[in-house]
Amino acid sequence: MSYGTADSLRSVTLDDVRGAQKTLSGVARVTAMESSRHLSRLVGTPIHLKCENLQRTGSFKLRGAYVRIAGLLPEERAAGVVAASAGNHAQGVALASSLLGVHATVFMPRGAPLPKISATRDYGAEVRLHGQVVDETLAAAQEYAARNGAVFIHPFDHPDVIAGQGTVGLEILDQCPQVRTIVVGIGGGGLAAGIAVAVKALRPDVRIVGVQAEGAAAYPPSLAAGRPVPVRNPATMADGIRVGRPGAVPFGIVEHLVDEVRTVSEDQLSAALLLCLERAKLVVEPAGASPVAALLGEAGAVPGPVVAVLSGGNVDPVLLQRVLRHGMAAQGRYLAVRLRLTDRPGALATLLGALSATDANVLDVSHIRTDPGLGFTEAEVELHLETKGPVHCAEVGRTLRDAGYTVIG
Repeated sequence: MSYGTADSLRSVTLDDVRGAQKTLSGVARVTAMESSRHLSRLVGTPIHLKCENLQRTGSFKLRGAYVRIAGLLPEERAAGVVAASAGNHAQGVALASSLLGVHATVFMPRGAPLPKISATRDYGAEVRLHGQVVDETLAAAQEYAARNGAVFIHPFDHPDVIAGQGTVGLEILDQCPQVRTIVVGIGGGGLAAGIAVAVKALRPDVRIVGVQAEGAAAYPPSLAAGRPVPVRNPATMADGIRVGRPGAVPFGIVEHLVDEVRTVSEDQLSAALLLCLERAKLVVEPAGASPVAALLGEAGAVPGPVVAVLSGGNVDPVLLQRVLRHGMAAQGRYLAVRLRLTDRPGALATLLGALSATDANVLDVSHIRTDPGLGFTEAEVELHLETKGPVHCAEVGRTLRDAGYTVIG
């Protein structure tokens, strides 16, 4: 049944979530709950990580997709399903359809990461590349559904999908019964809504905190307006929560059951991803790291124990490389510095000798000799350095200036 029908706008109950849990038995993993001593120390309260990045297909999306497709009538299954996604929902629909013997067509943007396209095909879906952004891809998928009679599987705006995602909440209460706060990333709102339905029905005292990226934060203005409000050109590295407009069904639930929605910056997302990788030994995509980013941004501001939901781990290796470098820079562990020196033999060796005394690791060196702003005997050098934090960065700059170099930036 397509998005926008009366059925799609019905409410979601605890019984729906419990029914979804039975449907998912033997299909979705009960993912691990890991405590983090390092994060607990930084935040000042016990922190536990719900590792949906270790779910089948690498994210929570399998849960909702499977419940939605499993609930289709025989004639609907025979018509096949269609979805649109840049990655996680695509893989969830592909695997769920394969397990249930349903043909799946998945539309993905032309710029979608190759590993995600390949994984979606490997799970059994027919992949069609269309459009440059997800909105164009979504329109193509809905047009396909109308033309061919396939059932459109919305990534978040359907009660069956929300009920499936809500099984994460039931697992949290079972694995961490003392929980007082749950922090979860929000894109369209399906995961947060599902968790809120399950948890608030059983533990109304538990605080639910949603997290959005600053550049794609549609929920704060929507909550202020009392209705879903679109955000133009949502932009963030966290593609898993880069949604321009809340879904009608999850919005109604979030509005009533989620206690707070916070936003985080790109620097905070980078730092959180790096922390998950280094200290928790978990590969997490930027959207999955958003709850950790929120906790680091407001240490001590939430009652613990806290469960942070790591919603996914499907990060493209190219993006991961960029994000890690960005995260290191945000933590003062990566420094780019430009300076001028006299262009003569041995000048670079002398500069590197001065740097060696600071114990900074030189990653890259480039020269500029043709800038009109340079003097006749001058050259500009750009250095990329691996450092040990803000204090070390300041020490490097001070050492270079003390050695007589003109540091430009």
